[in-house]
Amino acid sequence: MNFSTLCIHGGYKPDATGSVVAPIYPTTAYAHPGVRRSTGYDYIRTQNPTREQLEKTLALLENGCAAFAFSSGMAAVQCLLETFSPGDHFLATDDLYGGSIRLFHAISQKNGITYTSVDTGDLEAVQRAWRPETKAVYLETPSNPTMRVTDIRAVSQWAHAKGLKVIVDNTFLTPYFQQPLNLGADIVLHSATKYLGGHNDLLAGVLVTKHEEDAEKIRFLHNTIGACLDPFNSWLLSRGLKTLPLRMERHAASAWKIARWLQGQPKVKKVLYPGLPERTDYAVSKSQSTGFGGMISFEVDTEETARHVLESVRLIFFAESLGGAESLLTYPLFQTHADVPKEECAAKGINERLLRLSVGLEDADDLIADLAQALAGGGAHGL
Repeated sequence: MNFSTLCIHGGYKPDATGSVVAPIYPTTAYAHPGVRRSTGYDYIRTQNPTREQLEKTLALLENGCAAFAFSSGMAAVQCLLETFSPGDHFLATDDLYGGSIRLFHAISQKNGITYTSVDTGDLEAVQRAWRPETKAVYLETPSNPTMRVTDIRAVSQWAHAKGLKVIVDNTFLTPYFQQPLNLGADIVLHSATKYLGGHNDLLAGVLVTKHEEDAEKIRFLHNTIGACLDPFNSWLLSRGLKTLPLRMERHAASAWKIARWLQGQPKVKKVLYPGLPERTDYAVSKSQSTGFGGMISFEVDTEETARHVLESVRLIFFAESLGGAESLLTYPLFQTHADVPKEECAAKGINERLLRLSVGLEDADDLIADLAQALAGGGAHGL
């Protein structure tokens, strides 16, 4: 089946009722037909029919052998970290979501797992950062919030020669635009709260594995730790997936139009969007993805302008998330990266002038008009 069809039909076979929509099974426990006999379902944490249908679909969409749905994206990241042992080390994209950095600092290092931040778009820098105890490379591409792109194929080829696992956070592009497992990665991560759900109304995370050996480890941890996705959010996420291709096309088309418009605004000094041909990593983007997504970051002339825009948008919400139908504008330095030391942020280009826009499903011209009026009075706004 083609991708759009998999989104709708991939993991579901109608039950005896003939329902064309997968039902919600909210039950915690399942009756046993006899001693040491099971229907295949025993307890909600181990498996639930609603979550199972979702996970089958997700595995098909990412072309993996197994998928696991978690109660949040961070729960999925934590489960991944539990596959490491004290003394292990991994390499990570230096421009990561701030919540991942916080988790790596606060939890992983406490448990004896260390990591090195590196510009994963520079393969030689990745190679120099390797240590004998390195076990994996953790990529976020495009990165959050500076939209830097990593060559998944190149990193995977080098990493596998070293015996390392490659993990890719595919939240920004989704499997509709980018399929990391097909490019050489071993595990794919999603904050499914974002584009996979697509409506700003659920919290979820996803891991998809290419190899059964990784699936076995995660399956054990998923059940043992218990951060599994509940039936209601599993059902909402399955529903969101049905329109994923349509939504991603609209997000990307509008983002392209808005990015080009932003480039012509006097108060906008820099536009960060993977689909701009003048970018040095544009060729890599074209080679590994079929679209550029709906995320744009842009730097304005002053902090005063940035704050004015955030407080003046009328259609766009000043809010901390992304990937939904509603457009959201975020202030990374004080929101997504608030727990990251300011000097680290500055080195990555995350400063008081940088804004991140999640382009929603509204008409692009309406969003441009909103940004135009918000930018118009930036110089006169009191802080």
